[in-house]
Amino acid sequence: MPSAFQFQYHFILIFLAASKGETRYLEVKDASEDEPFLLLSEDLKRELSAGQIYRRSLRCIDMLSIEGQFTFTADQPQLHCATFFIGEPEELITIDYNFVNIDCQGGDLLKVFDGWILKGEKFPSSLDHPLLTSQRYVDFCESGDTQRSIRSSQNVAMIFFRIHQPGNGFTITVKKNTNLFPCNVISQTPSGRFTMVIPHQHRNCSFSIIYPVVIKISDLILGHLNGLFLKKPSVGCTGVGDFIELLGGTGLDPSKMFPLADLCHSFHGSAQMKIGCDNTVVRMVSSGKHINRVTFEYHQLDLQETENRKENSIEEFCFPSI
Repeated sequence: MPSAFQFQYHFILIFLAASKGETRYLEVKDASEDEPFLLLSEDLKRELSAGQIYRRSLRCIDMLSIEGQFTFTADQPQLHCATFFIGEPEELITIDYNFVNIDCQGGDLLKVFDGWILKGEKFPSSLDHPLLTSQRYVDFCESGDTQRSIRSSQNVAMIFFRIHQPGNGFTITVKKNTNLFPCNVISQTPSGRFTMVIPHQHRNCSFSIIYPVVIKISDLILGHLNGLFLKKPSVGCTGVGDFIELLGGTGLDPSKMFPLADLCHSFHGSAQMKIGCDNTVVRMVSSGKHINRVTFEYHQLDLQETENRKENSIEEFCFPSI
């Protein structure tokens, strides 16, 4: 049986699992809100390859990974709607309002959030984002025409909206921009390879993988000596200004996840861990004194292996094995 976290992210996980290469161009057809059904569209891929602008309607609960123009028109009161946006790790997302017809005085709502948020859990966490939580929301009913273009700080963003009157709605254009130094990232796929670089910046960056995974760290440069420490009460990277944390948990917010391992010294070689959590995060803490870099590969844990671990009644399933 799937966990509560995996059930909540049923729609997102289906999408992310299919989002590889050219197959990331997906289209929603004849899907209910509770059980979205995503289908590959050859016509869509041909349309995009011809350089045309992709257009389609938005559903109350939706997810987008491609550029284009998207319109939502309420056919009945829609009071709890959200659209999730995701790009490649090195992309930022720009959302432009083309047309908005909502009744702010009547209780309608249209807000952009810089990141993802679900059930009070945020990505990036408040500890890892350059803005205060209140500043990460852009409310159309408050800003109006003064801010019709919003750019995310990472490869994910979302909009919340509530519309009471049938016929009201909005149209947005979604564009992608290159991010030379990706910091906070949610992976579109359960496997991949990534290099995170923080160039003399005092900031924290998290790479989130919403799957149980095997992680292989092949290169870590922090300007220190060699070393790898499993997290214990008396051992770790306390007092070290630059280090890597491996985190695991069942939610979205890295600050609420369990610290599994610390890596606080540079090394060249290979360090591999199996982490059986619903969500796995590689988090870099940087003092700004060094050019910090970490390269890692990851792939989803084998289903049979995860089931065997559960059959053995291992309570702390999220703890890593090396």
